[in-house]
Amino acid sequence: MSLSRRAFLAGAATTTAAAALAATAPAAPPITPDRSMKSVTIARIETFPLLYPVIGRFKFFERSDGRPGGRAAVLVKITASDGTVGWGQSVPIPKWSYETIETVTSTLQRYLIPELLGRDPFDTAGLHAAMNGAIAPSFSTGQPICKAGLDLALFDLTGRLLHQSASQRWGKKGRTQLTLSWTLNPKTLDDVEGLVAQGHARGYRHFNVKVAPDPKFDIELCRLVKRLVPDGFLWADANGGYDEATALAVAPKLADLGVPVLEQPLPANRLTGYRRLKQLGALPILMDEGIVSSVELEEFIQLGLLDGVAMKPARCGGITEAKRQIEKVLDAGLMFLGSGLTDPDLSLAASLALYGAYDLKYPAALNGPQFLQGSLLRQPFVVKNGELEVPDAPGLGVDVDESKIASLIAKDV
Repeated sequence: MSLSRRAFLAGAATTTAAAALAATAPAAPPITPDRSMKSVTIARIETFPLLYPVIGRFKFFERSDGRPGGRAAVLVKITASDGTVGWGQSVPIPKWSYETIETVTSTLQRYLIPELLGRDPFDTAGLHAAMNGAIAPSFSTGQPICKAGLDLALFDLTGRLLHQSASQRWGKKGRTQLTLSWTLNPKTLDDVEGLVAQGHARGYRHFNVKVAPDPKFDIELCRLVKRLVPDGFLWADANGGYDEATALAVAPKLADLGVPVLEQPLPANRLTGYRRLKQLGALPILMDEGIVSSVELEEFIQLGLLDGVAMKPARCGGITEAKRQIEKVLDAGLMFLGSGLTDPDLSLAASLALYGAYDLKYPAALNGPQFLQGSLLRQPFVVKNGELEVPDAPGLGVDVDESKIASLIAKDV
């Protein structure tokens, strides 16, 4: 799956046209709680700090001694007044963003949970307003990764009360399977062939590479991966690691190698640099870390700073806001790619449900199954031929086995 910038953006236009045609079809009736549900309230919210074992090397979980650390997460359990339970998950990564397992836990317990108890779980706008009132924004949403855990649990709870999957709630047909992308972040070029072989052994056909700050290494890395996987979709993600001059120099070279997109080439606050990269037009520029709420997404689209967004429900406060952002991107004729934060269990389920419902066209960089061990689910996700099934049961579509929680509990939190 190798695309030029023109083909990539043509695909975006096709997606927008398809969305417009879909809008003319009879819409699914809005799903609202029946009278009996209107008396249901949030009775109890519990949190469980977790630590998933990490396998292989991923730079965001690498300790100072070079060994893999654990993947921290906070499990959220919401129990309604009628006994129905919804599950969510916050997935902080201190090397990626400022949130930690400790800040997520304390913010949930001391600030957010007290604001939600006794309220209507279907009052999505009111619940998010309460959370944003308790933890205010700075430039954008305050502690979005923390709030995502509650948003997912509320979505799961209300979906179970409605007996509706995500796609059913939204009136979407979508996909039943998502193709995945294998993440490469080698220390040396000598590592690449073996890492690609590992992906192939698991059935993966598409690859995403971590680039920056060394452009010479990055060019040779992408050249090598294209040689090993000539027909795969090769997605380069700089995680904001280039300066403007380097990004402007490296973008045309990546395009010449057949790299179809460059994600987050600059730090999130280097907006004039993004405009210059967009004007250069070497290849589509996607934002990630810089998009937390729909407010800045709308502004950045109006300013002409991006060709699309690499979506992450955890980054933007949960599935509710992520859905809103996908719709804004598609309405603007731009592209969305599906990504994640090395998501375990509930966070992974939310991403699959969202990307499946919105018919994601490209391989998803959901690398939780690649790097994490352990699961709380009754039926853990299993990658088959480089693909994952989209959960289609009510809520987030998965069931937690509470007997498994103790084995993953993080100590000293």
